[in-house]
Amino acid sequence: MNNKNTSIFTFKNIFKWILSIMAVLVGMFLFVFIYYAFSAPTVSQENLQSGGSSTIVDSSGKQIASLGDNKRNYVTIDKVPQEMEDAVVSIEDKNFYNEPLGIDPVRIAKSAVNNVTRGTLQGGSTLTQQLVKLTVFSTDTKDQTFKRKMQEAWLAMRVSQKFSKQQILEFYMNKVYLNNGIYGMETGAKYYYGKTLKQLTLPEMAVLAGLPNAPSNYDPYTHPTESKQRRDLVINSMYENNKITKAQANEAINTPIDSGLQPYKKVTNSNNNKRIISDPYIKEAITEVKKKGFDPYRDNLKITVNMDYAAQKRLYNIVNSSSYVQFPDQKMQVGATIVNPNNGKVVAMIGGRNLGDIQFGLDRAVQTTRSNGSTMKPILDYGPAIEYLNWSTYHQVEDTPYTYAGTNIALKDWDEQYEGQMSMRDALVNSRNIPAIRTLSNVGLPQAKKFATSLGVNSDKVKVLSDGIGSEVSSLQGASAYAAFSNGGTYYKPYYVSKIETADGLTHNYSKSGKRVMKKSTAYMITDVLKGVPATYATYANISGLHQAGKTGTTNYADEAIAVNPALSGTAKDSWYNGYTKNYSISVWTGYDTPNESGISSTYQSVAGKIYKAEMSYLASQTNSNPKWKKPSSVEEMMIRKGGSTTPIVASPSASSSTYTKELFVKGHAPSNPYKTSDYTTSSASGSSSNQVTTNNHSSSTSESNDLENDTTTDNTESGTGSNNKQTTDNNETTNSNNSTTINNNGGSTSSNENNGNSSSNGNTNTGNTTGNTGSTGGTTGNNSGSTGTTGGGSTGGTGGTTNGGATTNGSSSGTAQ
Repeated sequence: MNNKNTSIFTFKNIFKWILSIMAVLVGMFLFVFIYYAFSAPTVSQENLQSGGSSTIVDSSGKQIASLGDNKRNYVTIDKVPQEMEDAVVSIEDKNFYNEPLGIDPVRIAKSAVNNVTRGTLQGGSTLTQQLVKLTVFSTDTKDQTFKRKMQEAWLAMRVSQKFSKQQILEFYMNKVYLNNGIYGMETGAKYYYGKTLKQLTLPEMAVLAGLPNAPSNYDPYTHPTESKQRRDLVINSMYENNKITKAQANEAINTPIDSGLQPYKKVTNSNNNKRIISDPYIKEAITEVKKKGFDPYRDNLKITVNMDYAAQKRLYNIVNSSSYVQFPDQKMQVGATIVNPNNGKVVAMIGGRNLGDIQFGLDRAVQTTRSNGSTMKPILDYGPAIEYLNWSTYHQVEDTPYTYAGTNIALKDWDEQYEGQMSMRDALVNSRNIPAIRTLSNVGLPQAKKFATSLGVNSDKVKVLSDGIGSEVSSLQGASAYAAFSNGGTYYKPYYVSKIETADGLTHNYSKSGKRVMKKSTAYMITDVLKGVPATYATYANISGLHQAGKTGTTNYADEAIAVNPALSGTAKDSWYNGYTKNYSISVWTGYDTPNESGISSTYQSVAGKIYKAEMSYLASQTNSNPKWKKPSSVEEMMIRKGGSTTPIVASPSASSSTYTKELFVKGHAPSNPYKTSDYTTSSASGSSSNQVTTNNHSSSTSESNDLENDTTTDNTESGTGSNNKQTTDNNETTNSNNSTTINNNGGSTSSNENNGNSSSNGNTNTGNTTGNTGSTGGTTGNNSGSTGTTGGGSTGGTGGTTNGGATTNGSSSGTAQ
């Protein structure tokens, strides 16, 4: 028997099997291809011709902006010079005219091999496929799936069947994005060179033809070297494609990249009021979209942002008019951010005043980091003291003469006075600097920086103790850090974009997971103390009836700056107010872009707090929600005798209410208490159980609204460690008398009595009365603001000789505080 003839492993059989396997694979491929083709998005002449832009909608789905919709001059192909066509085809797809199906099987095969070996699905696209991609698909690498590639090829075939090569090229040349908000080659010719396409030189055409591949990377204004390299690549491709001669190529390559280039022009907004009101927010949202891998200028996206447009509009109107707050002049600037403490969503943001319709200008809410003064104290000083040292709100601290170790630099407050021994509560509410620095010293800088860092504050610049009364922080960081105190100790990284929908129907949803960064006891105790700031200290920010907490912050000038410009004496460089409820956290900065030319007079150092009040009053009336902070089970509340005993002594229920104060302790670190809380409410001493916080001038003060009253529920979980935050100097923080705005929880009108007088440096306060009305749904607010006077102290030699905390330096002001 002949084994060779009977063997199944004959060449003929093997060949049949290979053919069979290939047929099966081809069949499977065709099945998958057809299956995906049926689910491909539709492509029409209308969307092929439309400009590539994205729509931005607010949290309620209302459109607030469209990117690039007014930036395109459409040009028909007969108006495009042949050299321009040759440049585009040579660099993008030299076989364009020889692709009857709109795809290049050879390029796809080569790309497939490359994809398998390198694990990516990029490459192999014809010019027709690129047109399809720009029209209906996302450019995010995460979305470049096998399914997407199959649909892209199918649609390219459909487009090639339906439209001529000249039409396809026309669609492409009018759709491409060329950076700086410019779409289409004709628009690009006018923007970059001040000409029509027909008037361009060869090297100018090559610049435009090279831009669509990476518009921002090849921008001739910002990346001239890369732009020239790309331009020269286009020119060489034209030569290799036999479209120009060697002499033409050499002459074009030797042309400087800026030849014929128009001076850079900042793109202005269209006359779209919503866009102008929302511009700083949109700028940050676009940056976030790009970080997620999308190109909002060419992907035809629908972007949903976390903005509450009504809140954004109110904040815009507050800072751009005199209807709510009186500003000293047109030059004073504002940076403000509102975040939702419960999820990190950025609700609204203002990047400055009087910005006009400039698109994407300086966003002072994010890009300007200025010393945050005493708003740093809860973040770097007292928060860590409660978290790591289990301090109570009664813990006694010293406001006595203090010199930074190793220096002759004396730290003082704005009034150059010492208040002596006081509770942590009084020290923080009255914003005394020396107790804050002593507290930071007790905690230790490494632990404090850890606490601040976990709250999203860049603590790299926290190097010396003087940073405990101020460091460089943005309003976005400030609002997000204080949000963690509001929500019970969880930090959410702030974000702008909640959803991105691509033209091909893909939806990407985004949210942030919070991270516990401090114990609930720490967050609650800091909040309880900070409720006293608007109630008794910064009364111009008080909103009567609203459960809120807040902190002021002011920075002074260094002696060197005052020596150069004596007019800065007695003024502040920066003025802040950070305030929050359980629903919103707001941080407001006020100051000047050129601070060494103008400072904030004592009269207008309350502007930041008044902006907060005007916006938070509106938010509260619209929210129709005024929740309290509930005391966690890890916090103990006790009535402690006044008198300054280092060891807290529990007051007797029969004692006069004026002799004790309600204080909070971390569970397990409270003094022994022989009494029950109910004993105080049933005794003759039940007249007052709120904390009495005295202001710096020792004048009589109002009682703090205390959410411990009537608390019936407790939170029984407690975990986590602290985090770290950094901010800078403070104090010129006297205040005028009283704001009292009543929040109507049924969404009704808000009535506001704002008593304003002038506080001078000796602490005397005069009070007048004015009444305004705030409408609950966007009505007008009448504010007749009086002035707050505070004479700033001298300067402190902080790092680099800057002023820290409104403190006065004895000795060289250029010394380094430690």
